[in-house]
Amino acid sequence: MAKDGGCCHACATCLLCLYSCRWSHSRKGMKTSKCDCAWFFFLFCMCLFTLAWLYLALVTLNDFHLLNEFLFRKLEWWLDWSVVMLSGTATLVTYSSLLLVLALTLQLCHQPLKIHWLHKVLLVLTVLVIAAAFVGLEIQWAEQWESAHIALQAAGPFLHIGAVVGVTLLAWPVVDCFYRTSHSALGVLLLLLYLGIVIGLYLAPLGIDSPCFMEYSQLPPKPALFGHRGAPMLAPENTLMSFQKALNCGVRVLETDVLVSADGVPFIMHDEKLTRTTNVQELFPTRAHSNASSFSWSELQQLDAGSWFLQKYPFPTAQRLSSSEQAMVHAQKILSLDQLLEEAARHNVSVMFDLRPEEDPQYEYLVNVTVEAILQSDIAPELILWLPKEFREQVKKRAPRFQQAYGRKRMNNETDELLYVNLPYQNLSSTEIREYRRDNISVNLYVVNAPWLFSVLWCAGTSSITTNACHVLQKMERPLWLLPPATYQMIWIVTDCVSLLLIGWAFLLLKKWSRRKESSGSDSDVLLTKIHSLLSE
Repeated sequence: MAKDGGCCHACATCLLCLYSCRWSHSRKGMKTSKCDCAWFFFLFCMCLFTLAWLYLALVTLNDFHLLNEFLFRKLEWWLDWSVVMLSGTATLVTYSSLLLVLALTLQLCHQPLKIHWLHKVLLVLTVLVIAAAFVGLEIQWAEQWESAHIALQAAGPFLHIGAVVGVTLLAWPVVDCFYRTSHSALGVLLLLLYLGIVIGLYLAPLGIDSPCFMEYSQLPPKPALFGHRGAPMLAPENTLMSFQKALNCGVRVLETDVLVSADGVPFIMHDEKLTRTTNVQELFPTRAHSNASSFSWSELQQLDAGSWFLQKYPFPTAQRLSSSEQAMVHAQKILSLDQLLEEAARHNVSVMFDLRPEEDPQYEYLVNVTVEAILQSDIAPELILWLPKEFREQVKKRAPRFQQAYGRKRMNNETDELLYVNLPYQNLSSTEIREYRRDNISVNLYVVNAPWLFSVLWCAGTSSITTNACHVLQKMERPLWLLPPATYQMIWIVTDCVSLLLIGWAFLLLKKWSRRKESSGSDSDVLLTKIHSLLSE
């Protein structure tokens, strides 16, 4: 791949040891082969592959609480799997990146790229692990691809600058290899591939779009916050403490889930089983895996709905509670719908909920019981955002002052008057959000925890978001970044021009060095020839 060159003996020995597991600096029989070049290309591609997975892994953190809950229902064992994923991903990215840097350094030191078989095995295993992760994501969590697309709207400009910096730094080893390669065709191919990548990156901003490309004066109002099961990062979800924490954060709506007990009392619970958020296994071991709706209200009131929060630590914030807050956590009980409505009425905030389980054959009974409980409470009907879609017409007739919220997009032949839409944040594009806003349709998107995601949706003009992190998002006074289009164009042009100058400088400088070495080599050959002639005489 390259001709002979120079690097200090100690450095060369160290580099060869790490890359080729050879302690000897002698390169006899160690010429870089086409197979070695292929392994170097494989290493480069694998490094990009692991970086792509790192990006996707960081994007999934916004929704990882959902995966943790899903895996608990499957395994009956709680663990914050995001820690496992990030630790593994960081290990693979670090390994592949260091190995690539090592290979590039060897190339600059004119050393052969004889990668050791152990590295080859680890590289193949790394590719298999990352590929399995991508396949698993596609099968079980495909909506995260749309999340990754949204994340590009937040990170695209910065990823572009980082990529340009990366290819600019690669100019030195690429040009060095081009001037020293013994195969002209291979050198030309490498150079063309590199220049193609550079040009593609220079033009990439043509495809980068973000709702945050705007003047500050055009920024829509900050989205209102809906407390998802209260404030589950600060207190046990769906408990009175959790809803009070959410109210302290200034949420406009309390979002939750309602089930109905065996004796007809609507209560607050997300899971259809009680094992994750209560001590049901201790008090009712034989019924621990029964549906929550099979318990009477008096039995549900016996359960501890708070201590699990300090045992499982569903969010890192759970470990930072004061001693008085921990005492409050241990005192939390399952909340009835009536108790929640009383708290909401006291603070004049709205309530929105899903009524579960939707596949229950007696769902109409559940709807009637829930509507009756609301009408019998002190809350103003206008503060109820009715979300269940089944038997909606009956609910409209019985409680006409309820605000109807729809968990779907509007249709072309829409007959209902959509005033509130409640959807996953992946289901509406920035363009659709603007269209809904223009037509006076309030859009609520869930579940939004990460500031970068909140920033994108804020710039897009969404009316409100449902969040677990109300204590974080309430402090944001503006999106994380806001760039006028003209300013970004200037950054784009300056970045590309500086990169082009540095790459051109690398070409010229290395060409000059290459000619000096050739000239020096020629003079040495002439001198050796004369000495040989004199000795012969």
